[in-house]
Amino acid sequence: MKVINLIILLISLSLQGISQDFQLKLWPDGAPNKNNPPEEEKYYEQYGTFRYENISEAELFVYQPEEDKNTGAAVIICPGGGYRVEAIDHEGFRIAQYFKEHGITGIVLKYRLPYGSSEVPLTDALQAIRFTRSKALEWGIDPQKIGIAGSSAGGHLASTAGTHFDLGNPEADDPMSKISSRPDFMLLLYPVVSFKESVGHMGSRKNLIGETNDWKIAKEFSNELWVTENTPPVFFVLADDDRGVIPENSISFYRALKENNIPAELHVFAKGGHGFGMRSEREIPVDNWPDLFVDWLKSMKIVTE
Repeated sequence: MKVINLIILLISLSLQGISQDFQLKLWPDGAPNKNNPPEEEKYYEQYGTFRYENISEAELFVYQPEEDKNTGAAVIICPGGGYRVEAIDHEGFRIAQYFKEHGITGIVLKYRLPYGSSEVPLTDALQAIRFTRSKALEWGIDPQKIGIAGSSAGGHLASTAGTHFDLGNPEADDPMSKISSRPDFMLLLYPVVSFKESVGHMGSRKNLIGETNDWKIAKEFSNELWVTENTPPVFFVLADDDRGVIPENSISFYRALKENNIPAELHVFAKGGHGFGMRSEREIPVDNWPDLFVDWLKSMKIVTE
């Protein structure tokens, strides 16, 4: 079944003119923790986009720019889907392809979904950062220009990585554990950030931590509460008419960043709703966010002219 799904994936990407340079397992020797998906992993089309479901093995899809265009920057991309599925096409592959065309290595993270293990997605996100840093020389990446991006629940995962990272343990036996998992910047698209009941997306919260009303558990994943002076800079994109994940998620995170003097740029567009990702046609102003993001990278000296 996995072979069939992979064939479908390759055919669909080819038809869209999108192709990653290579694909690899994040945990070739097995992950340190496990989840328990109810069924076998599947890849399918729904509502005009492609999705993964029942993910039990994390993988990276790597899109590398041409050598003469390479800026040295890289972005690890976490698709959204409420921690239930992953909308890996318009919130993953298309974004990575755009980055590749603009000299940025795009790395789509197919992270494992929780299924009762709330720590699993973050374990994958932090490992993806470490792994990319370990491959910096081989992949033509500056190890100090590795960011993380995410849409919706993927934005929650990205913002969790940006507030719950570690700087590496030099005494660790595992070489990968010695590497910092701190992202150098974040791109958050209409992100879930807070797990407060009045603000957060309750579907994402339920799928990650379960039905619990224990605030001690929910607080751990309410990321606006964990911003420090070491939190990396953030670029936000969202729409004022988003009814799925209300703007207060981004606004509260932005406010916390400013309280800690962290650089940030917040774009709240009038129209766009939720889940716009990267569309094939630029129909409304919000669709121009990729160009604005690259301009921000230039202003931050992460990408040079």
